[in-house]
Amino acid sequence: MIWVIVILVVIILAIIAMYNGLVQAKMKTENAWSQIEVQLQRRFDLIPNLVEAVKGYMQHESEVLTKVTELRTSWASASTVGEKAELDNQLSGTLKTIMAVTENYPDLKADQSFTQLQEELRSTENKISYSRQFYNDSVTMYNTKLQVFPTNIIAGMFNFTPADLFKTTSEEARQNVKVDFSK
Repeated sequence: MIWVIVILVVIILAIIAMYNGLVQAKMKTENAWSQIEVQLQRRFDLIPNLVEAVKGYMQHESEVLTKVTELRTSWASASTVGEKAELDNQLSGTLKTIMAVTENYPDLKADQSFTQLQEELRSTENKISYSRQFYNDSVTMYNTKLQVFPTNIIAGMFNFTPADLFKTTSEEARQNVKVDFSK
């Protein structure tokens, strides 16, 4: 009789440990996603300043500036990781266009506030890249826990669902970003 109780206690403790491991992995994934959102919000906060800095120089490229503003607005209504990843990819491409066009304006490149904005944007892009990697690592670890035995049984019992990876969906977004601010 005592062996039955010991076995039941061990099984219950194992279930609790697996459940807690799943909860911790899920929370780490959610935290990693919030870090991406923090960095993307930082980039969105820099965009109006960037647009203002280049607006006077880029009057005939106003459609690029309009697209940046539209993408920034669309971010608020996006609800899934996939939607936000797609908007982020589009915004990255549009920002690359702005940076490329600014090469045609030596006065703009020499402007101190624009140079500062470029540096802040570069720093933010690096942080976004790191945050994406950390998020995807966290999601992979969580999703792996959902699939390995015996944790997959506990995950099924408590309705844990897989998380989505932050992926690029367009060929343009898969290209290396080359932004050279030193010229």
